[in-house]
Amino acid sequence: MPRYATADYSGRIVAAVVARGKHLLVRLSHGTTIHTHFKMEGSFHLYRSGERWKGPGYEVRLVLETRPWIAVGFRLGTLDVVPTGREDELVGHLGPDLLGDDWDPAEAVRRLRGGPEVPVAEALLDQRNLAGIGNVYKSELCFLAGVHPATPIGGVADLDAIVHLARRTLWANRDHARHVTTGDMRPGRRHWVYGRRSRPCLRCGTPIEKEEGGPDVRVTYWCPACQPPAAS
Repeated sequence: MPRYATADYSGRIVAAVVARGKHLLVRLSHGTTIHTHFKMEGSFHLYRSGERWKGPGYEVRLVLETRPWIAVGFRLGTLDVVPTGREDELVGHLGPDLLGDDWDPAEAVRRLRGGPEVPVAEALLDQRNLAGIGNVYKSELCFLAGVHPATPIGGVADLDAIVHLARRTLWANRDHARHVTTGDMRPGRRHWVYGRRSRPCLRCGTPIEKEEGGPDVRVTYWCPACQPPAAS
């Protein structure tokens, strides 16, 4: 990212802002695209001109200043500047976008079924299968589907239903920053299992379990009663 430290696109027009899964593509006039990804810690803050930024300057990776808004990217995990015609080199590997106009549930199911031995929780997080599911939705979708997170994809009886549920859940949350899967906005009741280790399941009262694992040490939550392990 230091290679872009002196990049200046003053006078360019923001022609479009497009989300592809968790990737953001800011398309400027004259055929340039700024590509960002939050990873685990990034965020964009919006400020009015002259408003004090709520974050240290050394964490700033990108500033997009228009009239009257300024978008400041803090701790961005990925930052690239490429010709717009080369965007596919950055996001072409992604599966169907759950919130995209080109959403294709049949293709998402086909990709998921390509790894029958992969645990369903891991497969849902793989952006090459379908783009947009993060760690919160992974745990919540498994709960809503009544599937243990470690169940191999090949052992999931109705994969089409999970894909359809994923689309509905993300669509219902598209206009606000908070994840809400229960329909209850009260603190501590927005999620069925995520972040609720040892607390009673909102459906049956059984204490929620938690496990850490995987290359990114991603946590998984589930209810052992509502989501029993698949029969071996």
